[in-house]
Amino acid sequence: MLFKKLLALSAVSIFTLGLTACAPEVGSEAWCKQMKEKPSGDWSSNEAADYAKHCVFK
Repeated sequence: MLFKKLLALSAVSIFTLGLTACAPEVGSEAWCKQMKEKPSGDWSSNEAADYAKHCVFK
């Protein structure tokens, strides 16, 4: 039982790390392009500030 829980936790952790690794770095060309395609109503305040800093006011 404990082994199954550890195995499931490990699988979830590896999956989460895999998704995180695919995200472009904030401020990169790929990130700016991704943010342009995302509806601005879905941006967080941090994303909006980072977009202005890295993509608009270079």
